Amino acid sequence: MPRVARQKAPEGIYHIMCKSISEVDLFKDDEDKLKYLSLVKKYQKTYQFRVYGYCLMDNHLHLIIDANGSDISRIMHSINFSYAQYFNRRHKRHGHLFQDRFKSKMVKDERYLLALSAYVHNNPTDIKGYEKEPEKYEFSSLSIYLGLRHDPYELVDDGFIMGLFGNNAQSARENYVELVFKCDDKNFREEMEFLNEGTEYRSYRRILVRDMRPEEIAEYVSMKMDVKEIKLYTKNARDVVEAKALFVLLMRSLCNFKCSDICRVLGNITNARVSKLSSTGLKLIDEDERFRGFIREFIKVYGYTECKS
Repeated sequence: MPRVARQKAPEGIYHIMCKSISEVDLFKDDEDKLKYLSLVKKYQKTYQFRVYGYCLMDNHLHLIIDANGSDISRIMHSINFSYAQYFNRRHKRHGHLFQDRFKSKMVKDERYLLALSAYVHNNPTDIKGYEKEPEKYEFSSLSIYLGLRHDPYELVDDGFIMGLFGNNAQSARENYVELVFKCDDKNFREEMEFLNEGTEYRSYRRILVRDMRPEEIAEYVSMKMDVKEIKLYTKNARDVVEAKALFVLLMRSLCNFKCSDICRVLGNITNARVSKLSSTGLKLIDEDERFRGFIREFIKVYGYTECKS
């Protein structure tokens, strides 16, 4: 039977659920869960999407992702492919880890978004010891929502959903906790668990438009790095590796380009080389003070957003 086409929209907010194959847990220990969250953060920097919540259980996970103009399939493929490689290497196994494709459901309205967030954060109540205190579970974003701990990865945008409860932080948190504990209702859970596909949800938020041209990116990178633009297209130009890495990363992030698209732009380069340059670019903006805010600065100069309501 052919697969049903995945419902997608660049401005969509998605409930993502991933499960492992039946004979193996998706996460064997806390180290695995920490690794998965670090990969979500890594690719958040690449694709500039937003995370509104998460919960990692032993054999499955939930994410609430605002694609922010990017492609949700590309986002999740990058995260899950990297995690599966790590998992198999660490645990000395081979073969598939995830059960089929990830499941995704587009959020259809504000009410559903609130209910979904509460449902995701209610998941730890199924774990012994957390039945009455899901906020104490380390691998859920609930404690971040409630202001009980700092977000170690600066991964979650909790303000968007909590802002729907009003401007008073204390009362918003009290009302949110009450909603979380309502999620034990059987009908509520069934509605959340992918029984029906929703329609796209649009709220008053800004969406990053991903139609920047490679020529604009090349101009920006050559100016910022003080290199000749033609060198960005030159094979084996070792003196401009950093500039080329940033060029590749920006194309991947802001043009919605796949590796094959970038190969065509650069010419005479392999997918593997593009992937390596992208990783180098990501490391530069993550670890080198010279390039902090590099993507954000480019968006300010060349990019623009659309307001969805």
